[in-house]
Amino acid sequence: MDSERLSATFVELADSLVDEFDVIEFLHLLTIRCTQLLDVTAAGVLLADPSGQLRVMAASSEQVRLLELFQVQNDQGPCLDCYRSGRPVRVTELAAARSRWPRFADQARERGFGAVQALPMRLRREVIGALNLFSDPPGLDASDTQIAQALADVATIGLLQHRAQRRADDVAVQLQTALNSRVRIEQAKGVLAERLNVDMDQAFSILRGHARSQRRHLSELAQAVVNGGVDPASFTATAD
Repeated sequence: MDSERLSATFVELADSLVDEFDVIEFLHLLTIRCTQLLDVTAAGVLLADPSGQLRVMAASSEQVRLLELFQVQNDQGPCLDCYRSGRPVRVTELAAARSRWPRFADQARERGFGAVQALPMRLRREVIGALNLFSDPPGLDASDTQIAQALADVATIGLLQHRAQRRADDVAVQLQTALNSRVRIEQAKGVLAERLNVDMDQAFSILRGHARSQRRHLSELAQAVVNGGVDPASFTATAD
């Protein structure tokens, strides 16, 4: 583990926690840095909505986003167990987890994932979601697990602080706004994928890169793409 790169990541996450920060962009950054820093192939974040139902908020790739959606829709998987118990869930071999999560285990293995670890996003007794990390067996070692939990903790504190600053009675509105933003982003990804003849992962990378270069909120730019206010032909590919 590169200690300088790890320190830089914590600084980067902290620097993202500014007034009116973009929740979707912040969580996507978390998933990308997890795949870069840890021995994992993919990462996803699920947060609870005001009714307590988990929603997919960010993923390091389109493939894992669809797997996370499958997990929620079928009401089975490590992230759900982690959120409900408030405790980490570690599976070193998904093939042995079919009795626990038959549909999820099969879907995960079909997508090339052999191990999974779900970490709670919690502060004391309040659990707001979970971070899912996918890898080859046997999964993360103890050191990487501690780092992953620390990253999840930083993200949790940031989200809760953001909510507190906007007053407790605005929490439900904020989360609903984030959920609506996620829908707009998915729609914009579809538009860009079709117009630019790229896959969904590339479409998101292009959308995100354009938002950064134009210093616009990701959800605002996505809305403009969906509404036809921005020509997809003007977008250029960028990397995370």
